[in-house]
Amino acid sequence: MLINPKLRSLDNAVALREKLRKEGKRVVLTNGCFDLLHTGHLYYLREAARLGDALFIAVNSAVSVRALKGPTRPVQDDIERAYALAALEFVHTVFLFETPRLTQEILALRPDTYTKAGDYTLETLNPEERFALQTVGADIRFIPFLEGYSTTRLIAKITAAAHTL
Repeated sequence: MLINPKLRSLDNAVALREKLRKEGKRVVLTNGCFDLLHTGHLYYLREAARLGDALFIAVNSAVSVRALKGPTRPVQDDIERAYALAALEFVHTVFLFETPRLTQEILALRPDTYTKAGDYTLETLNPEERFALQTVGADIRFIPFLEGYSTTRLIAKITAAAHTL
């Protein structure tokens, strides 16, 4: 069994967030599938962490990943993906969410900053999530996308390599 002290329930993440707020610390929130952690993810997450004092990552559950990416994803289960993210020293808290949108989690956590990779814009953010972020006064930031790194591309490279064996 993988022990992961950074993996929390939403309620625990909210309580921790409130503790950090009282200490004057800024919380950065991001979310995603993070199926196979790769260079693009690592670059993005390190840059996101630099925007505050504590990086919280909301990880799409396997159910929501399948809805977004199709029946063959995720490659790794929820616990494996959360464990890999929590192993990063600059990640403070990881929690899973089941719904297609992060709206309720945003309203509960009230992050100081919310980040997405640069392949998103304010216009392409989900309108419900954008409204929730604006409601809680979160600074919305887009981190430049590191071209050439994606989970889809990594899976294609792995598949191609497997065919050469």
